[in-house]
Amino acid sequence: MKSNNFRDTWTVAKFSMRDMVNRKSFRISTIIILILIVIGFNIPKIITNFTGGNFDDTILISDPENIYDDQLESLNQTNLKYKFEFQNANFDDIKNKINNGEIDAAVLVSKSDDIVNLSYIVDNAATVTTPPTALVDALSSLYTNIQIQKIGLSATQISQISPTFNFAIQQTEDKEIGGNLNVMMLMSVLLFFAIYFCAFQVSSSITIEKTSKIMETLVTSTSPRSIILGKTIGVGIVGLLQILLFVITAIISAKAFLDPAILSSLLDLSNFTVFLAIVTLGYFILGYFGYALLYAVTGSTVAKPEDIQAANTPVAIVTMIGFYLAYFTLMDPTSSLANIAALLPISSPFCMPLRVMMGIANGWEVILSTIILITTCAIVAHIAIKIYSNAILNYGSRMSLKDIIRTYKEK
Repeated sequence: MKSNNFRDTWTVAKFSMRDMVNRKSFRISTIIILILIVIGFNIPKIITNFTGGNFDDTILISDPENIYDDQLESLNQTNLKYKFEFQNANFDDIKNKINNGEIDAAVLVSKSDDIVNLSYIVDNAATVTTPPTALVDALSSLYTNIQIQKIGLSATQISQISPTFNFAIQQTEDKEIGGNLNVMMLMSVLLFFAIYFCAFQVSSSITIEKTSKIMETLVTSTSPRSIILGKTIGVGIVGLLQILLFVITAIISAKAFLDPAILSSLLDLSNFTVFLAIVTLGYFILGYFGYALLYAVTGSTVAKPEDIQAANTPVAIVTMIGFYLAYFTLMDPTSSLANIAALLPISSPFCMPLRVMMGIANGWEVILSTIILITTCAIVAHIAIKIYSNAILNYGSRMSLKDIIRTYKEK
């Protein structure tokens, strides 16, 4: 009997996989997302081609009183992302240059008593509330160094007065941190969309098959348990493969189009461990399974595809609450709320992989969270199969919560 149930479940799973892959909407959406991923990572090169490789704004610096002792040109040797031009010009000259597109902005230098005035001139002050901080710091530092040199201090004495500060973060606990904040946030968002959209496909698939009367054939040839589990597994496999395709495409595109320095600073995967990969995959599967079963219930309670969105709203709200619990606790991962979110079954699929990556999750927390999630999935599966069995052949109006409860109590 168990062999027949397994065979029926796998038969439904294969049918669901073929049905999902053969859908024109699925193929088109997959291709569009892949194209957008490639284009997104290629944007810096596209901008470079259109701008001739120069992203920087051109800033004119006018120092008619020679307050900087002809040393302003040293700004072009700094790491500021600007192209500097140096010319003694008054406000009207600068205005004409900006209007003609010769420059993007200008700095007019003047001095009154012991105050150095830096007037930052732009086309529209409403779009620039303050001068660029890096530019102001560079001009201030340059002026200070000029004045110190006039006193007669050596380069060594100047460096002692204005040393370079290097800040670093160290931890007292011997725990390995597997990644940076960007990776953690990206993983949280990726898990949410993967679980949400894959689970949503289960609801959509059930409703579409009800309208095409395929469900009547399935119900007469196999058990509701095999149908709901088979559909959940089948759609989940296709969804997981789709997500892997997106991730692989994104990784290849990032390495092909992004500057290696930018890529390494944004996405540091040097400490991404095998254990973390296993934990992430495990929580994805369990999280998807739990939410997919809930969506299967909502899909079986409607008779028309246009009612799916309304029926799925309560489950979607629960999914959003779980995601935002994980997202906001990321800002304070040691808080009591973060500890609770790591154990709650609605948020642990999004939260626990992040805690493991950050090195703050204890072994017992992972085990307890997994047990709670598995137990919740089993309970949801029992409820879902019971409601699904009695509601799947409902071709009337969308069932209310009262109808669903009554259906669950029926034998």
